[in-house]
Amino acid sequence: MKVYLLGAGPGDPGLLTLKARDVLAAADVVVYDALANDSLLGHARPEAELIYVGKVAGNHALPQHEINALLVRKAKEGNVVARLKGGDPYIFGRGGEEAEELLAAGVPFEEVPGISSTIAAPAYAGIPLTHRDFASSVTIITGHENPDKPGSVHNWQALAQSASTLVFVMGMKNLPDIARNLLDAGLDPRTPAALIYRGTTPRQRSLVATLRELPQAAVDARFTNPAVIVVGKVASLHGKLNWFEQKPLLGKSIVVTRAREQASGLARSLAGLGAEVIQCPTIEIRALPDSTELDAAVARLADYGWLIFTSVNGVRHFWRRLDAAGKDSRALGACKVAAIGPATADALYERGIRPDFVPERYVAEGVVEGLLAREGGKLAGTRMLLPRAAKARDVLPVELGKAGAVVDVIPAYETVPAAGRKDEVLARLEEGSLSCVTFGSSSTVENFLSLIPAEKLKAHPETLLAAIGPVTAATLRKHGLNCHIQPGEYTIPALVDAITQHFTRAGAAR
Repeated sequence: MKVYLLGAGPGDPGLLTLKARDVLAAADVVVYDALANDSLLGHARPEAELIYVGKVAGNHALPQHEINALLVRKAKEGNVVARLKGGDPYIFGRGGEEAEELLAAGVPFEEVPGISSTIAAPAYAGIPLTHRDFASSVTIITGHENPDKPGSVHNWQALAQSASTLVFVMGMKNLPDIARNLLDAGLDPRTPAALIYRGTTPRQRSLVATLRELPQAAVDARFTNPAVIVVGKVASLHGKLNWFEQKPLLGKSIVVTRAREQASGLARSLAGLGAEVIQCPTIEIRALPDSTELDAAVARLADYGWLIFTSVNGVRHFWRRLDAAGKDSRALGACKVAAIGPATADALYERGIRPDFVPERYVAEGVVEGLLAREGGKLAGTRMLLPRAAKARDVLPVELGKAGAVVDVIPAYETVPAAGRKDEVLARLEEGSLSCVTFGSSSTVENFLSLIPAEKLKAHPETLLAAIGPVTAATLRKHGLNCHIQPGEYTIPALVDAITQHFTRAGAAR
């Protein structure tokens, strides 16, 4: 038994420490707060017990003493418990109190520090808390003090007279009192001050004003909690060093409908450009319950002149059966290999295969045209193996057959509908806060529309629809929907570029 007090960081999932990730992956029980990024729970084992104990203003899932008792009980049941807390457990996270309770109960524990919002939020807003020219110390202060109680735990005069950068957390409600106390204590009213709302997340925004003007500026800009307040000369650097809020997709919420196995590259690219990515997989990729037909094809690879892959999933599941047969890439022998596009080609490179052919147009029609050109128009009698999804368009095998090729179409995997995060996506759509929905195939369109009807999308033209290529775009149009964004090249990087360019142009126009 053991309890780990883990810092989840301030919101950007990339700021979770490697040690915290590893503890999450090994834990039997995860007790977690209202996290800035729920995707962190994806590091937990599928069979781990997840227990929410979040506390937000006016709504506590469990009071602190019950959380303490829960940690002790779960640990004494023989579990490894990960207590996941936003930011750092020991910086206004009550982690010290939980550690004391564990110690008193004889439960071993470790504290795994997290990056605190007190440091990260200013950094993402271009405000270094210390700077050779402005400040050589930092004071971190709770702003969650009752202004009506007699006296204060803070020595406002000492704070005002120090040359320290002052960082207040949980202080938006008391911002007018914080500013007044500092001014009454003698701090120059022209002192630069800043607010950073939801720092390190795609919803981050910030403002800088003088200390005297900050409370009214916060009202005018509708700032609320959670926000960090920074007071000090370093706040003047915000205008020059504010790197995060320059990201082209910051503030945009984009739905990724690809299967979870395929979504990571697209989601990572969009998030890296500042977008809030909502993963709503509409399909799930599964191995076939019966691979007899594919195994038979693997056993007779020497009979084929061409092996054609139309997706990364086709490569992945073909190689699983190749491995199950005790074979490797050498089994392909003299068989030529085609890949429908660069992502599929990359999947082959990873397995030691350099494709003999990648078409210029990454659609089935492009494969046929390219193979005919490459082979001098002579495909008659050429035997080809096409391992693909159990249900897929028949354009490729039909057109190859017209050219005289003998094509064995073998199911290598299946796609089944998945519900994803339907309720969240629907709620965001209806409140008008969805910027874009991306579609990587016709099946993602069909499955998404089985969750959220086309009429719902038509009622919200502010939500743009992006398709990876013309076939997917045609499926949208078949349902009476416009395709607002489509790249010239039918790849994930090109789709990301097209989305970025669209929103960049739209922002410039505004």
